[in-house]
Amino acid sequence: MAPESIKRGTAWLSSAGLRPTRQRVALAALLVGDGKNRHVTAESLFEASLASDEKVSLATVYNTLRAFSEAGLVREVTVDGSKSYFDTRIDDHPHFFWEETATLTDAPADELEISRLPQAPEGAEVASVDVVIRLRKS
Repeated sequence: MAPESIKRGTAWLSSAGLRPTRQRVALAALLVGDGKNRHVTAESLFEASLASDEKVSLATVYNTLRAFSEAGLVREVTVDGSKSYFDTRIDDHPHFFWEETATLTDAPADELEISRLPQAPEGAEVASVDVVIRLRKS
C-alpha cells in the first residue's frame, strides 16, 4: 500500500480519536487513502483488502466498519433492511441505488426537495432522513 494512503488513513483515524491498529490503518487506507469518497459493503472492503494482500478477516472488517460508523467516520446506509453500505462522505445527501449492480452512488443533493416531514410521535425527534432512490434500466 502506498505510504501516502497509509498516512491519510492514519490521520483519518486520529481525527476521530480511534487507535490506529494495523488492521484499522489498512482498512482506512483502502477507504480514504486516495482522497476519494466511496460506498462499500463489508464484503467489498474485505475483497479489496485481499486484493491488496492485507490479512484481515471478514469479521474484523464488519467490526471495524461498525467502529468507524460509531466514531462518525463513515455513514451507514441500509438498503432493503438487510444490506448495509458504508459511505465515507458523511454529510447529509441522497443516494441512488442501482438495482442491477447492487451499487450505491451519490445523487445530486441540489435536485432534491423535501418540503415537509411528518411530525415525530410524542417523545421522539427526527434524527436524520435518508433518501435512497432505487434505479433500474428502462
